[in-house]
Amino acid sequence: MPILMTFGDSNTHGTPPITQRGAYERYDAATRWPTRAATLLGPDWQLVEEGLPGRTTCFDDPMMGDHMNAVMGLRIALNSHGPLDYMTLMLGTNDVKARFGAGPESIVAGLAGLVDIALGPEMAARHPGLKLLLICPPPVQELGPLTGEFIGAAAKSKGLAPALRRYCAARSIGFLDAGTVLETSPIDGIHYAPEGHAALSEAVATALKAL
Repeated sequence: MPILMTFGDSNTHGTPPITQRGAYERYDAATRWPTRAATLLGPDWQLVEEGLPGRTTCFDDPMMGDHMNAVMGLRIALNSHGPLDYMTLMLGTNDVKARFGAGPESIVAGLAGLVDIALGPEMAARHPGLKLLLICPPPVQELGPLTGEFIGAAAKSKGLAPALRRYCAARSIGFLDAGTVLETSPIDGIHYAPEGHAALSEAVATALKAL
């Protein structure tokens, strides 16, 4: 019975496009891409959802808190569950916020550190044969109520896919460019409409089966 963990930020958590800051909303299980992907994979698959809104690859967030840094969160998740057979990792959207000053290469470096944790000797003993799929989030758009936090983010996020593709090829890790199957919502430029979640779920299921 394969066990899949989906580790990411608000777009893995299932946050819909934001129209009002401070209001908490989440798509239901029938809409979120992780649960939809698990359904497509088959009834024998088990799913562990680990999406945290605001999560970064490796940055402590001065506004949202140090716990947004994925390094400790991933260690906790990997020690809380298992043995896992598959894991998806989709982060980088929050890294392009203006306050972090991160470009594509530094975001890939943050992801590389997370990969080293997930596939390192310590976790290999707990999750032998873990198969990893890195998902590059689609480029953000600078519009809507979150624009002030993402000044300059559109250009930076467009450079992430080619840089991450090169890294995954060098490490022989599964790669999926989510920007080839969906765009961020024009409501806030960050999150996905329901049809985006549907498209991503199909792409993820296909990619996982191919690992």
